[in-house]
Amino acid sequence: MATQAIQRRPLPFNLGDFRPGRAAIAAALMALAVMPGGLGELTRGLMTDAYVQVSVFVAATLLIFYGAERLFRFDIGTALAGAKGWQVPLAALLGATPGCGGAVVVVAAYASGHVGFGAVVATLTATMGDAAFLLIATRPDAAAVVLPLSFAVGIVSGWVVDRVVRTEFRSTISTHTHTAPLIGRTRLRDYAYFALAAPGLYVGVMQLAQVEVASILGLPVTALALAGTALGLAIWAASPLAAMTNSSDTPVTRMAEETAFISVWVIGAYLAYDYAAAYAGLDLEAAFGAIAPLLPLIAILIGFIPGCGPQVLVCTLYINGLVPFAALIGNAISNDGDALFPAIALTPKAAIMATAYSAIPALIVAYGFMLLAPGFLN
Repeated sequence: MATQAIQRRPLPFNLGDFRPGRAAIAAALMALAVMPGGLGELTRGLMTDAYVQVSVFVAATLLIFYGAERLFRFDIGTALAGAKGWQVPLAALLGATPGCGGAVVVVAAYASGHVGFGAVVATLTATMGDAAFLLIATRPDAAAVVLPLSFAVGIVSGWVVDRVVRTEFRSTISTHTHTAPLIGRTRLRDYAYFALAAPGLYVGVMQLAQVEVASILGLPVTALALAGTALGLAIWAASPLAAMTNSSDTPVTRMAEETAFISVWVIGAYLAYDYAAAYAGLDLEAAFGAIAPLLPLIAILIGFIPGCGPQVLVCTLYINGLVPFAALIGNAISNDGDALFPAIALTPKAAIMATAYSAIPALIVAYGFMLLAPGFLN
């Protein structure tokens, strides 16, 4: 008699999936959350805030963006290649889109010879990276100024560079692109993350409307947020990706992976600020007040650091009233987020020069606000 193989449902995680370094960080963060006394209480409160104030909004935005891209079968790279005179504005628009995906697409298009250097400058100048999600969720009034202004500055910068700079920074035209590993299917963990994020989004929206929600579906908000946070940390710890997802993966998978990555930085920024204030006795307000004229310059220099973590920290400092709007806008214009990683890998000369060029409008705009409107949106 023929034997029939027993098919088992795949587990949410396999131990072999976890990356040791990330797993250690995730375990340490959750250990802090379950600590007794004031430390654990503070950590749980901060993780809850990070989840319902930022993570769920990031998840919703990414799901809408990637879902629309899949539904309408719209290939951004192909559209850029045929845009000709509209390349710079389109590149700036992609850069201004919250997150780093749009800027990565432009960088890859430049590496393959489909767009000009002005488009790279435009997208890297316009992008605020993952910090845009944090700003939109917590200070929408500031986001309504920063994102359109960065978009406009990106367009002008790209046009000026195309007019003035004649150097070709591609030594050879590369035909390869920065492609993330393909996951290939929507996993159980992705569905679970979505299932937790949906009610979390409801809580976040209610909080924005200043309506207190103690529980949802019989589950306390803190428990819901910690469950979502723990799952997100596990997804990040087991992820085969550096940050960005493969465009061929499903929208739900891409949402779960990228939200988990962004959330780690948000949690880190939240904890770093409050731990320093509560346990190190650090008076950041007084410290930054002593060097107030240098804060925009420092924020611009931080923007040169690849990745979104340092930029999320600058945004967190602004949200907590420790740095002025001038520093925030300077950092938003100068920072390139995660898009700088593929830019360095594919076209290092272009990456360095585009970052250097973005410092010029960043200095002009930042110190313009500091001198002409010092109290604007502070």
